[in-house]
Amino acid sequence: MDSEKRGRVRVSHVLWAAVCVLVLAAGTPAAGAHVPDYQIAQSSVARDLTPEVSEETLAALVAGNTGFAFDLYQAIRREEGNLFFSPYSISAALAMTYAGARGETESQMVEVLGFLPQEDLHAGFNALDLSLQAQTTDEDGGFQLNIANALWGQLDYTFLQGFLDVLAANYGAGLHLLDFGGAPEASRLTINDWVAQQTQEKIQNLLTPGTITTETVLVLTNAIYFLGKWATPFEARFTSGGVFHLLDCTEVTVPMMHERMYQDYAVGEGYQAVQLDYRGCDMSMVLILPDPGWFEAFEASLTAERFEEIVAALSWTYMDLALPKFTFEDSFQLGETLPAMGMPDAFDANVADFSGMDGTRNIAISGVVHKAFVAVDEEGTEAAAATAVIAVGTGMMPREPIPVVFDRPFLFAIRDKATGTVLFLGRVLDPS
Repeated sequence: MDSEKRGRVRVSHVLWAAVCVLVLAAGTPAAGAHVPDYQIAQSSVARDLTPEVSEETLAALVAGNTGFAFDLYQAIRREEGNLFFSPYSISAALAMTYAGARGETESQMVEVLGFLPQEDLHAGFNALDLSLQAQTTDEDGGFQLNIANALWGQLDYTFLQGFLDVLAANYGAGLHLLDFGGAPEASRLTINDWVAQQTQEKIQNLLTPGTITTETVLVLTNAIYFLGKWATPFEARFTSGGVFHLLDCTEVTVPMMHERMYQDYAVGEGYQAVQLDYRGCDMSMVLILPDPGWFEAFEASLTAERFEEIVAALSWTYMDLALPKFTFEDSFQLGETLPAMGMPDAFDANVADFSGMDGTRNIAISGVVHKAFVAVDEEGTEAAAATAVIAVGTGMMPREPIPVVFDRPFLFAIRDKATGTVLFLGRVLDPS
């Protein structure tokens, strides 16, 4: 216990050099934007840019993340309308939270989130994050990927030095000091401004009024922004109005892109699938088109294992592809979903054990908020997402191409082919 006490750090001092570095890295705020007003308590531990992680550990981490991605999809798919989220962002934010979890709270997070033991998970996330972001931006902006993490702690609250060190070394996350107790609304706006900057202004107002209260002591955030141009773009002159068949048997007219091209393609029981590569990186979009009348049954059967089977079945094929343009955003409150999936203790002030954060059992999660944006057009895809975990005290060209027409509800995922990481996952029920 004495060593634990000596390991604590009181985050009331200011390291202005860290503030300058953070603001410069975050970019210049847009004209008229709220300029964040916060202090930083930065761990003296630098981020580990060469983590020693075995291929087996990295594969196990990706498998666990992918399993959680499709488990969560099944838990939230009953929401009406289009659906889109970043399982990677949610896992990353909860991984930072997991660093402070102990006892049964920790065990439940392992079970639901597919996490590895503490000693493997954080180095694994670090290696995966560095691998993903090593795919640098094209000179002409054909590919961009930005992943950022940050902690937001109550001014003068006492956190364990070891907790801060783990997050600094593996997530590059400094602790921003805010006065939740005295200025919860201003603190909320500051976090929202950071998220907007990290996502090229695509994710606005992640935290809605009332999300941050005077009881808030810690907020853990992850933001991800993706911009990818198709390796084989669609020609805009071929885009025209097309019929899209909705689940209720009605129809809408939407802009439908058309192109004859070689792409990876698979056909199986109840579905067709196409993989579209992005230029200059290992990223791709996998689109899955259930057969007419099979959408609900297919969606209910979609697991990580089945998704991997579909990906494994893809092969280079000449096709006449028709795909609707679409743009939408989605948001979720996961404070009821995650307990229902099997990790209730983290949200229960009576039993939550995040003693790895502050040496006490006085912290519980009060909410997990997620918001995502996606736009698909002739040139490529733009996608962004952010997550906040809020803690309170207490071959040969064939003669004719295969027609593949996405004119009915379909599912899609954006994945890193090199590691198998699913960055984004969603469905389109109505592209209009």
